[in-house]
Amino acid sequence: MEEPSDSPHHEHQFVEYLEDVECLRRKIKFYFMNPCEKYHARGRKPWKLMLQIIKIAIITIQLVSFGLSNQMVVLFTEENLSTFKNLFLKDYDGDMDSYAVYRQADVYDHIDYILVQYGDLHSLTVGNQEYDKNYPMSVCQEFYKNSTISPGNETFDIDIHVINVNASALSSRMLSVKITFVLKAINLQTVRYREMPDCYDFTIIITFDNQVHSGRIKVDLESDVEINECRDLKVTGASARNIHPTVLFDCLVIITCIASFALCTRSVINGIQLQFVSSSNLYFICKVLELKHCGCQVPWSDRLEFLNGWYILIMVTDILNIIGSILKIEIQTKVLTNYDVCSIFLGTGTMFVWIGIIRYMGYFRKYNILILTMRAGFPNVIRFICCAGIIYMSYCFCGWIVLGPYHEKFRTLNMVSECLFSLINGDDMFATFLEMKQKSLLVWLFSRIYLYTFISLFIYMILNLFITIIADTYYTVKRQSGKPRSELQRFISLCKDLPNSGMYRCEENKGFFLNDCITR
Repeated sequence: MEEPSDSPHHEHQFVEYLEDVECLRRKIKFYFMNPCEKYHARGRKPWKLMLQIIKIAIITIQLVSFGLSNQMVVLFTEENLSTFKNLFLKDYDGDMDSYAVYRQADVYDHIDYILVQYGDLHSLTVGNQEYDKNYPMSVCQEFYKNSTISPGNETFDIDIHVINVNASALSSRMLSVKITFVLKAINLQTVRYREMPDCYDFTIIITFDNQVHSGRIKVDLESDVEINECRDLKVTGASARNIHPTVLFDCLVIITCIASFALCTRSVINGIQLQFVSSSNLYFICKVLELKHCGCQVPWSDRLEFLNGWYILIMVTDILNIIGSILKIEIQTKVLTNYDVCSIFLGTGTMFVWIGIIRYMGYFRKYNILILTMRAGFPNVIRFICCAGIIYMSYCFCGWIVLGPYHEKFRTLNMVSECLFSLINGDDMFATFLEMKQKSLLVWLFSRIYLYTFISLFIYMILNLFITIIADTYYTVKRQSGKPRSELQRFISLCKDLPNSGMYRCEENKGFFLNDCITR
C-alpha cells in the first residue's frame, strides 16, 4: 500500500529538500560576494585582491623603467637619423616631403655629394659615428630590362623585368638608385644612468625614387637600427649598473602573473562548476520562487553571470605581461632589438591591469552604477556603432573618389577616415573647407554639400543619439538599483544570512545532491 503524502517520511524528505536548496543558495551567494564579505563569511583571506595590488605596483614600475630606457633609445636613434640627413643630403632643409631633384645633373651632383661626405665622415661629424669595415658602401641602380618610349608618337615598348646593377649612366628606364652603407655608434647617455652603453649599427639607405617617371625624383633617407652589446668597455669614475637586477625584477613580474593567472583560472572553473550545479537543480529554484514556467532551461543571461568577465580580463592581462616581460628580458640581453612588439604587449597589459581596478571600485554602490551602465548599454552601443559605421563608410568612399584629386586630406582612404573622424570631434573644420581646390566648380559645390551634410548628420544627430542611449541606460540602471534583475538574483536575494552569521562556514565542504534527491 502507498504511503500517504503527508506521512512523516515525506515531511522529513521535504525538509531535506529545503535544506539542500538553502545550502545551494548560500553557495551561490558566497560566490558573488566581494573579498571582504568572503573573509567575514569563511575567514578566507583575499589572496587575489592582495596579489592584484602587488601586480599593479610591480607592473607599473616595470613599464616606467622600460619606457625610460626606450625613450633614450628613441632619442638617440632619431637624433642620429637627423644627423645623417644633414650630413649626406645636399641642401637639406628639414622637409623630406618636398626634397627631390628634377635634372640629371642634379642626380649626379647629389650622388657625388653623398660619396664625398661619406669619405670625409671623420672630419665632418661631431658624434662618435664610425665606418663598419665589414659592410662597405654600395651603389645600386634598378631599371627596366628594355624599353623604348616615345611620347611624341604615343608609342612605347617595354619589358617590365627589373635588373639590379651597379650604378651607371642614368636613362629613362631607371626606377631607382639606392646607396647603402653601415655606420656604427655608441649610446653614451646611458652611462649617466649607471647603465651599460649599447653599440648601434645603423644601416643607411638613400633612395632616388623614379617609379612614377614624372620628371621628379624623390630622395629619401631611411635608417635601420641593430643594437648590440659592446665587446670591451670600461667606465671610470662610476660603476655601471648590471642588468641582472632588472632581469630578476622581470622574473618576479612573470612569477606574479603566473600566480594571478592560476588563481583566476581556479575561480573561473569554480564558477563554471557552480553554474552546472545550479542549472541542473532548476526545479528547486523554480519551486522556491514559485515560477509559472518551472521546468524550462536556465536562460543564458543567468548562466553567463557565473562566468566572471573580470577574471577573463585579468587572465588576458597576465598572458600579455608574461610575453612582454620575456621579450623585455631578451632585449636587455641583446637577443632582440625590436622594442615595438615588446612595447605593445607591456603597454596593453598595463592598460588592462589599471582597467581591472574598476572591478574593485564596483563594490561601492556609487561607482557600481557606472559599471552597470557600461554593461547594460554595451549591446545597444554595439548596434548603434554598426549602423553609424555604415553611414560613416559611405561618406569615406564617396569623399575619397570625388574629392581625392582636389583635396590633400582625401588622397587615400585612410586619410579620408582620419579627416572625417577629426571633423566629428570638431577639429580642423575651417582648414578642411579652405583647402578645397576650386579647379572644378561642380566638385567645389559638391564638397560644400558633402561636408555640411556630414557635419550636421554626425555632430547634431548621431552623437546626440549616442548620448541619449547612454543617458537612458544610466537612468534605467539607477531606477532599478538594488532590485533583482534576473531570476538568479531573485533566488539569491531570498538568502537573508549575513556574511558574519557563521552559516557559510558549515557549508564550505558540503556537497549538493539535489538531483539525487529528485530520483529518491
